[in-house]
Amino acid sequence: MTDIVQRPASPSPHAPGGSAQPSGTARTPGGSSRRVSWDVLRCGFVLLVILYHSTFIGPLVYHDILPKNYTFPHQVGASLLLVLSAYFIAATVRRGGARRGGTARWWWGKLARLLPAFFVATVNAWLFLRYLAPDGWYLPGKKDLLANLAMLWHWDPSWGFVDGSYWTIPLQLMAFCLAAAMWRGPLGSGVALRVVMWLAVLVPAAQWYYRATLPPGTTYAFVVDGLGIFRWHLFVAGVAVWMYSTGRLRLPHFLALEVAAIGEHALQTSALDPTAGWGTDWTAVALVGVGVVAMTLAATGPDWGRWLPDRVNRAVTWGAGISYGVFLTHQTVGYVVMRRAQQLGVGPTLQTGLMIVTGVVCGWLLTKAVERPAHRRLMAWWDAGPARYGRVGVSDTRS
Repeated sequence: MTDIVQRPASPSPHAPGGSAQPSGTARTPGGSSRRVSWDVLRCGFVLLVILYHSTFIGPLVYHDILPKNYTFPHQVGASLLLVLSAYFIAATVRRGGARRGGTARWWWGKLARLLPAFFVATVNAWLFLRYLAPDGWYLPGKKDLLANLAMLWHWDPSWGFVDGSYWTIPLQLMAFCLAAAMWRGPLGSGVALRVVMWLAVLVPAAQWYYRATLPPGTTYAFVVDGLGIFRWHLFVAGVAVWMYSTGRLRLPHFLALEVAAIGEHALQTSALDPTAGWGTDWTAVALVGVGVVAMTLAATGPDWGRWLPDRVNRAVTWGAGISYGVFLTHQTVGYVVMRRAQQLGVGPTLQTGLMIVTGVVCGWLLTKAVERPAHRRLMAWWDAGPARYGRVGVSDTRS
């Protein structure tokens, strides 16, 4: 998710406390100011994703992978990354649109950050499954590769994931497009924005039972899942944190929105077991709530970097900078690495460690070789082409 590598700006002067540069903002090498709090959250959320996949989903999907001694069976990290992404979408679209044409450039910058790394990571995951996975694993064909590159999995479940983490990518893409459109129109502020946020929570809740009890393969399910209606509440939660931190939402309204969003999360993540009936992972719901509280503290309080040693601050900042690459590369590649290491006698706990190391190394390579250079070149193309000849202007805000 591209916004997990976003370098956040300092809080707005309208935030509680009234300071654009609150005390406790860590100084990174080179003297620039940044909030280490967000880097801590990014790294923590991505680690939760890896632990969930390595200790629980991997042995569940591939039965020949040994069960782990310690498991984290809660889908929390990806949900919180969507909340975090929504926060930075709200913060950066406003700054990006400060000049004429800046919103278009902001939108292009998000796509330039999101898509090249995703395309390369998708091909890489396909190659690993196709040529390096053990016998008996899902063997994707060329049509599967094309379907995954086109992000068709929510629209037609017959297309399998080459990497299960990628379900968040089209939701991110839709959020970028919607944010750019709303910011330039009447729905981007004031009462209209608040109405949209409440509808984004209440409409999915109103149709939830009908969708949850539908047989698979129905047109309605394809449309609802394709539009990502089951996760809209997470974007609302992130935008609400930004609005509260900048003084655009009063505390009672903020709390009402967050309680409704967390309640909607409990609803949308409930599942029907043919024998046990409806079930909800209340631990996961509670942890998502804790994550939202942590983001609120990061947005409104002093920077956490003031309490951490410089060495830790540098490590966390570096990890946050490659976190999108880690997110894209850890799962499918990590499963293959775990299974092949198991053939060599590596135990289950060390396999989890190998998956973390694999994600960090591959994520760093993807960030260094693809994400950053592709983003620079695509933004240079925009500034030399559409911005110059299309007269849409150039914003000095980088995405």
